[in-house]
Amino acid sequence: MEKIFYKIEENTLRQYTKRVFLAIGCNEIHASLATDVLIKADLRGIDSHGVARLSGYVRLWQKDRLNPKPVMKVIHESPTTATIDGDKGLGLVVAPFAMQIAIEKAEKYGSGWVAVQNSNHFGIAGYHALLAVEHDMIGYAMTNASPLVAPTFSKERMLGTNPLCYAFPAGEYPPVVVDMATSAAANGKLEIAQRKGYNIPRGWAQTANGEPSSESNILKNGGSLLPLGSDRDHGSHKGFGLSATVDILSAVLSGANYGPWAPPFVSYLDPAPHPVGEGLGHFVGAMRVDGFRPVNDFKKNMDIWITRFKEAAPIDDAQPVIIPGEPELAAEEERKKNGIPLIEDVWNDLYALADQLKIDHMPSPSPLHH
Repeated sequence: MEKIFYKIEENTLRQYTKRVFLAIGCNEIHASLATDVLIKADLRGIDSHGVARLSGYVRLWQKDRLNPKPVMKVIHESPTTATIDGDKGLGLVVAPFAMQIAIEKAEKYGSGWVAVQNSNHFGIAGYHALLAVEHDMIGYAMTNASPLVAPTFSKERMLGTNPLCYAFPAGEYPPVVVDMATSAAANGKLEIAQRKGYNIPRGWAQTANGEPSSESNILKNGGSLLPLGSDRDHGSHKGFGLSATVDILSAVLSGANYGPWAPPFVSYLDPAPHPVGEGLGHFVGAMRVDGFRPVNDFKKNMDIWITRFKEAAPIDDAQPVIIPGEPELAAEEERKKNGIPLIEDVWNDLYALADQLKIDHMPSPSPLHH
């Protein structure tokens, strides 16, 4: 079935998104920050984590699972580490708060590491990791998430898509940004496939009985996502190991809920009974490059590294090697110029939000047919 797309100018979408966050009780600073995280995802082409998620945050607020006015605080600390209680706040706000503490510690001691409990979904990991790059630091961000992924050899949902991100500053080139889920595919990709009426590639998910599936609605039918690698023969135990690492650092270390106790993002599912911690967990870090070598030397060698990999002999001349972060940067440049595409279902979702929250609608754009 053909879906209708709309192109929305960045500032129009930004103003509307901020009105939503203000309407649920966020203050001006938090509303602007939360908006920036979501719009950055849409600009970078990560549509699954942009304004398509906006109504999900509102539903969490309506269920009293999200505090729009959090009082975030340090509950444990050493010179180079800290643990933050996010007070059930938007992860879009809590994670940057934690990263700022990590950066301040890194400025003083060379590196800073912050674990977070009692938070919510934090958007794209790349946003938070890139905050450190602005200070000539290597940024690191990860979070656990709704339990949708079955560990290798299991059919039970035990882990989230549990993304992690490293961001490295460079010289003449943009930063290298390794931002990825530790599952074979992020849940947002299934949501996009559902909205478009598409099947998903085999290897992304399995049925409730553990059989491979290409059905985009498989999670609603009791299925589960698969770890990075898809199956044991293709290295799913490695994806399981990466996801476990994210879960332990983000939640076991911080005192958040881990594994199957991680609270779901969707509001129609209640958190698991007998929680083992507080809310959702994150883990962020910042390392000063000049703690290892002069910054200019590092950036010069990063440029050499990037250049050489871009020159790697391609299998097909039409498809050169892509440096991590390049597709997102290209999308951001294009969308800043030509607008952010929204499929009809997301547009309708945003329109309904305006009625529900009694705020001004966005101007209706002309549809683009694809």
